[in-house]
Amino acid sequence: MEKEKYGFILCVCTGKCPGFQAMDIWDFINQVRVELPVEYGFIHPQLCEEDGDRFLADFLKTKRKLIIGACAPNMQRKLFKQAFTDAGLDLETDCVMLDIRDMTNEQAMEKVEDALQELGYEEKLQNE
Repeated sequence: MEKEKYGFILCVCTGKCPGFQAMDIWDFINQVRVELPVEYGFIHPQLCEEDGDRFLADFLKTKRKLIIGACAPNMQRKLFKQAFTDAGLDLETDCVMLDIRDMTNEQAMEKVEDALQELGYEEKLQNE
């Protein structure tokens, strides 16, 4: 049985945050989508805003495990914990939170690849 793939959300803090200036967010998300064993990848402009809360609450009804590339994981825990709890998910086991600010596309890709390897996708990464 094939392992369920994680979804990938890139939250870019409106796209104007200085922490994302070294990255071409569109090239990065396309590289994640095409080259890595994820179910999908997409960009959300600001998950911590009210519309982001509503989106995440609605989206988590899918029960899909996620990797979120965004700001510091401690902030993500504070911001997303309730949405995961309300959806019957555990933020610590159903989500991998990555801080990818101040990284180039290559650095961020490496961080996502490392996370996928820790989740047991080593073979798929080597074969793709």
